[in-house]
Amino acid sequence: MPDTPLTIAGRTFHSRLIVGTGKYASFPIMAEAHAASGAEMVTVAVRRVNLSDRSRESLLDHIDTNRYTLLPNTAGCYTADDAVRAARLGREAGLSSWVKLEVIGDERTLYPDNEALVEATHVLVREGFVVLPYTNDDPVVCRKLEDAGAAAVMPLGAPIGSGLGIQNPNNIRIIKEFASVPVIVDAGVGTASDAAVAMELGADGVLMNTAIAGAGNPVDMATAMKLAVEAGRLAHLSGRIPRKRYATASSPLEGVVGT
Repeated sequence: MPDTPLTIAGRTFHSRLIVGTGKYASFPIMAEAHAASGAEMVTVAVRRVNLSDRSRESLLDHIDTNRYTLLPNTAGCYTADDAVRAARLGREAGLSSWVKLEVIGDERTLYPDNEALVEATHVLVREGFVVLPYTNDDPVVCRKLEDAGAAAVMPLGAPIGSGLGIQNPNNIRIIKEFASVPVIVDAGVGTASDAAVAMELGADGVLMNTAIAGAGNPVDMATAMKLAVEAGRLAHLSGRIPRKRYATASSPLEGVVGT
């Protein structure tokens, strides 16, 4: 089956991997990992950018905006009002009118507050933002976010930074089956095989940060993630064989001596 590029809100991306900017040991390592990942979009926490004094060194100094699309995120926001305010601040500072919308509902698990997330999505879409909300792997919530005008839905694979991999693969399948916007698996990826699984399930892309930034060698892990996303996508398009209870011979039995 021929593939088509990932398209979000009319913008086309040839890479289906989106990467973050937090937790790196240094900005140069971050920049090397970004290049190795092949990603075309990077997330930036609005709260981590010094918007009042742009003369001081910032992570933005290490991101080539001619090469990467910035995706500001509202990390650290616990109410719809705070998330909307952060998104507005990022746009007014010239970061982007795109936003990875996060509204956290629990400090320990960092699970989203889905009610507040839907509320904030409605507000930001009315204000002209391209909203990509981070949410639970809940098909009903994803449908509500799409109805609210989200340009993509971003269900978690597992809690943020946990590295547990995809915990509810069937939920991801269901979300993808009913969504008419791209589905980006966000959070929980720990290694390359997790990224491949997400893509094999039919996800349109994967977003990750800790799995690369926290790896022993972030640059090599970024390369591994790039290849895993590509392999998982190709496997999904190729169509896996059905699972069977019993063995099926790989070689035909016709013409075998004694048959």
